[in-house]
Amino acid sequence: MAEWLYEAGIGENRAALIEGGRIVEMAVERDDDPGPRVGAILPGRLIRKADASGRGQVALADGTIVQLTPMPPALTEGAALMVEIVRAPIPEGALLKPARARLAAPDAPSGPGPDLLARIGAGGLAVRRTGREATLDEHGWSDAIEQAASGLVATPDLLLRISLTPAMTLIDVDGGGSAADLAVAGARAAARAIRLFDISGSIGIDLPTLGAKADRQVAAAALDAILPQPFERTAVNGFGFLQIVRRRTRASILDRIAADPVAAAALNLIRRAGRASGHGALTLHAHPKVIARIAARADWIDALARAIGAPVTLRDDGALAISAGHASRTTP
Repeated sequence: MAEWLYEAGIGENRAALIEGGRIVEMAVERDDDPGPRVGAILPGRLIRKADASGRGQVALADGTIVQLTPMPPALTEGAALMVEIVRAPIPEGALLKPARARLAAPDAPSGPGPDLLARIGAGGLAVRRTGREATLDEHGWSDAIEQAASGLVATPDLLLRISLTPAMTLIDVDGGGSAADLAVAGARAAARAIRLFDISGSIGIDLPTLGAKADRQVAAAALDAILPQPFERTAVNGFGFLQIVRRRTRASILDRIAADPVAAAALNLIRRAGRASGHGALTLHAHPKVIARIAARADWIDALARAIGAPVTLRDDGALAISAGHASRTTP
């Protein structure tokens, strides 16, 4: 039976949907996530009517600017209104796409919107909380994070290369065997990756070139069998290209890591450090940028020290890879 595993961590909470003993969906929320959550009902004031894109701008009470769409023509600039957040801010390289909102229903109560635990609990599946034990790693969490960071997903039969672009997320399928068999296997693997990393928006999948229409239909059906609705897609064309559109409401796992790989590495090290074996003081070793990020968050260090019951120190070990890092304990 499918169930969600939820881990409340230092700086970041994590959740994984487990089916058949493996992770099929991942989700995270950080304590410094920018902007309002999806589902929040918040007061604001219209500061700009619709531009060429058809979106207006609303300033929330804390000064955050969100896009309003659709834009009711009767609203005037300066008008007070209540909005519902329908898309959280999404990082795109060094930029941050602002949150998107719509007018809230007249009787909708204001509130900050559901957090990660409430969101996964609303789906009707069982939710099990985990503690300091490595429950998520037992199901492949760390391996999946490495795949998301590299953009490479390898199976015995093929390799997916996942690339983020401003226009869409591109998934290239490479491997051996017949084009028809590789297309089916690639479509299945791409569908699993899309679901696993919560990839949304416009997605392009480059399968092998398929001349026969029947082969293209079989590949498309293989994807449909794995990727849950809702989504829209094109047919697989003669060049093996398939486009999918999934509603984009928040950043994917790949978006998060690509936007700030230092933060991702720092949080991963903090998480692993909480389970470091041994006794006595704990020392975190990592790339200078990772150590600097952790050093800037005294609350993370304090929380880790309380969790392990020992002091925590940081050491810049001159690592070349930002993702590299480890924790060691000394016995007093």
